[in-house]
Amino acid sequence: MKQLSIILTFTLVLLTSCYAQNESKIKNIANLESNVDALVKQYQDLDIFSGIVLVAEKGSPKYHKAFGLANRETNTANTINTKFDIGSMNKSFTKTVILQLIEEGKLKVTDKLGQYISGFPEIAANKITITDLLNHSSGYTDYWGEDFDELSIDQKRLLGLVERIKKLRLEFEPGTERAYSNSGYVLLGAIIEKITNKTYHQNVVDRIIKPLKMTETYVIDKHKVPNRAIGYYKDMKGNISNNLGFTEVPNPDGGFHSTPRDIVKFYSEYFYGTTLLNKATKHNEAFFGSMKKRKRTGEASLMAGGFPGANTAYLEIMRDQISIIVFANMDEPVGEQVAVGILALVRGETPVTPSLPANQNVYNHYVKHGINYVEEHFSELTVNFHSEDPKGLILNGIGYNFLREGETDEALKFFKLNVKLFPEDANLWDSLGEVHFKLGQNEKALEYCQKVLSMDPYMESAKEMIKKIKEKM
Repeated sequence: MKQLSIILTFTLVLLTSCYAQNESKIKNIANLESNVDALVKQYQDLDIFSGIVLVAEKGSPKYHKAFGLANRETNTANTINTKFDIGSMNKSFTKTVILQLIEEGKLKVTDKLGQYISGFPEIAANKITITDLLNHSSGYTDYWGEDFDELSIDQKRLLGLVERIKKLRLEFEPGTERAYSNSGYVLLGAIIEKITNKTYHQNVVDRIIKPLKMTETYVIDKHKVPNRAIGYYKDMKGNISNNLGFTEVPNPDGGFHSTPRDIVKFYSEYFYGTTLLNKATKHNEAFFGSMKKRKRTGEASLMAGGFPGANTAYLEIMRDQISIIVFANMDEPVGEQVAVGILALVRGETPVTPSLPANQNVYNHYVKHGINYVEEHFSELTVNFHSEDPKGLILNGIGYNFLREGETDEALKFFKLNVKLFPEDANLWDSLGEVHFKLGQNEKALEYCQKVLSMDPYMESAKEMIKKIKEKM
């Protein structure tokens, strides 16, 4: 049963400026500090943002401030030197090392997974290419699951995750579709180790961190990182929890710690330099090829990472070499929202007014107005939700919160509404079957679990639930 999709996210978003091609300065730069301060205060007043904001133009900082607490338990404030988990941003580091190995002639984009890692099913070993792994088209999606928190630390490290991925099913034939893949980047990390006979982390240090003098970036276990921010997230009632159980170790798909100041060094080189990758590599690679257009327009590229209690965002206007970096130790997508708001200010536009996260907003309006109101106003109530995640997660999360509190009838209302709003999502029908089972309504539970398997014959949770139901009947 998937109660939450934990996704170490990595996104590219094109945000188009309405300004002329020759515009290259920050609008109203004299008021940048007061305008950004006012924007951040709106998020702080809702208690949904703490972190660091950095705005730079051609590498020169124009705004650099820290906000809120790095550790609420010790009342330790964030500073511009606090280290934050950058989430999926370090997929860019993994990609860089892979492209370096291609430059060195040690790897080809057409090479197959099975050439480097044994033990995968035949279709995965012989059909998944390096290109598929880079472009999220391998057929493997995520390795997270209900049991992930119970895994040992070694099972969460790179080699342990590779063994876990070997047991996953392919969601589609390699190369035929795209689906965001943390698993793919883990496998790229394992390939790096196989080719170089060095750890993935040592490769990153030797090939990226040392050459760029990134002295504030750490690729070690989270608890060893000095002066780091603890992440925090809220449930539907606004109760806050820390995220100490998430991403304890850094892997090729996420988990490094850094500062905005250091990340500017990396992405400035990534976008504009030739220290890490040569011109020919950037010319031939699709992502870098698309940069040519952005150098002529006002589009901004967004590199981001996040999971419960952490969200980092890096916006780059390549035409003007304006960088906007927001690191947050609160729940996504607040870092991205603050960054997009600052982008509006840089362009002389008015930012969107912030709102409570979707789960809190829906719950509050449910308490005041009832479930019918939630159905009628669902879109406007869920504006503050990560655009890359399916919105069915919102009501599912609220439903499971009610289940944990023993309010099964309340949970049932949300699970019923969820399948009404998103009838194509098998996971949501699975949740509905589960709550009927808890209510002792076995025939209904069986009906919905069978429906799940008609939609997704491989969903193991539905198979397990059917076994339990039949034992009761």
